[in-house]
This record gives sequence, C-alpha cells and structure tokens, in this order.
Amino acid sequence: MLWVKTFHILAMTSWMAGIFYLPRIFVHYVEGREAGQDVARLEIMAGKLYGFMTIMAVFTLGLGLWLWFGYGFSGGWLHAKLTFVALLIGYHFWCKSYLNKMRAGTLDRSGRYFRLFNELPLLIFIPILIFVVVKPF
Repeated sequence: MLWVKTFHILAMTSWMAGIFYLPRIFVHYVEGREAGQDVARLEIMAGKLYGFMTIMAVFTLGLGLWLWFGYGFSGGWLHAKLTFVALLIGYHFWCKSYLNKMRAGTLDRSGRYFRLFNELPLLIFIPILIFVVVKPF
C-alpha cells in the first residue's frame, strides 16, 4: 500500500501543479491579447496542460479509491477531505469552461480576475492537507 500511496501523492502533486499553472496561462492570454500580441501559442499550451492535468486527476482519484478500499472509510477527517476534493474537481471543470472560452476567443475576464481565480485552489488544498496530516477529527 505504500507504493500506492507514493504514486497517489505523485499524481496529486502533478495535478496540483497544473491546477496552479493553468490560470496563469489565462492571465498571460488575456493580457497579451489586450496588448495586441500573438497568443495562439498560449492556447495550445493551455490545452495540452489541461489534458495532462486531467490524466493526473484520474490517476489521483483512482489511486485514492484504491487507498480508500485498502484502508477503509473511517474518520470524520476523511469525509471533510473528500468534500474539498469534490470542490477541487469542480474547480478543474471550471478551468475547462475557461479553456473552452479561450478556444472560442470569448475569454472576457481580466488578468486581475484570473490572478484571484488562481488563488482558489490553494484555499481548497490547504484544508485537504490539514485533514490528511493532522486528522483533527
């Protein structure tokens, strides 16, 4: 089970790296477009990053289920963690909606908005980390 846990952490770290970076691409895209720059490459990068993030999310969730079945579903901390994992999955799909708008040329939010949007996954991830490490209940 330690190997499963190791690969779960590796996949989660990779997923989170994408979750943190994709909104930065959105920032550069909208600010570059406003400045009249060619932003086509950023659209390609965002699409490839989202694909990678999705693969890592699937691995994270699959390995998490494996751990859940191996160790059992016990403790209030796990229920709380899964609530925040659900929020993170929702954020992942929210990013997909912005990616679709980017591809359609209708990404109309400001760079400031996406800088703030980029902080949301951290606010979701911190409780997950606390629940896993501290197990407060």
